[in-house]
Amino acid sequence: VVVEEFLNGVECSVFVATDGKNYRILPVAKDYKRIGDGDTGLNTGGMGSVSPVPFADEVFMQKVEERIVRPTIAGLISEGIDYRGIIFVGVMNVGGDPYVIEYNCRMGDPETEAVVLRIESDFLELLRRIASGRIGFYELKEDQRCVASVMLVSRGYPGNYEKGKEMEIPIPPTDTILFHAGTVMRDGKVYTNGGRVLAVSSYGSTPEAALQRSYTHARQVLYDGKNYRHDIGQDMLLLAKGDR
Repeated sequence: VVVEEFLNGVECSVFVATDGKNYRILPVAKDYKRIGDGDTGLNTGGMGSVSPVPFADEVFMQKVEERIVRPTIAGLISEGIDYRGIIFVGVMNVGGDPYVIEYNCRMGDPETEAVVLRIESDFLELLRRIASGRIGFYELKEDQRCVASVMLVSRGYPGNYEKGKEMEIPIPPTDTILFHAGTVMRDGKVYTNGGRVLAVSSYGSTPEAALQRSYTHARQVLYDGKNYRHDIGQDMLLLAKGDR
């Protein structure tokens, strides 16, 4: 019999870059795992993400750092584990207090497609300093714009899905970046080649603007069987407005 505490709240993804001793907390994101609108249907590898997260303000993140990040790094050191890389922490916000849901030794997908766009400083330099044990000298600069990422998937995903569908991909506007996942190029044409096909990530001065840009381009990408969620980030918009 396993007895666990029931946690009622909203989850977010916290990414900690560490060289084994020092660390930097990267921009926080919120991802969406269910295939259908309103968090319905089967779990997937991820249908989209947004960053920043409204409730992950300075007060909340100070609690995350003091109660979770610092003890985690200290625990690794005390056990003689020289871990250099990214620590993913799934954090549940329960009445303003952070609780750990899970750890992973990697960045999360599709949160990464939003997080990396919000790292304004040199990301390659961050990786170099992680490996060489010099992250303490790294100044992490965050882009203050919002980012929304919408994942386009194949018909049937996350079950048996179709592949080999020719794609029409318009050139994205300046503030939109496309991350190819399940695609392949043959004879100068792009075809679907996986369940999660393409992540459309966009900047915006507000969450609404970022979402609008991503959804506008998501509609413009064409292939047979295209599917995506239509409500990415809507719960975060309600939180930002103080609704529940």
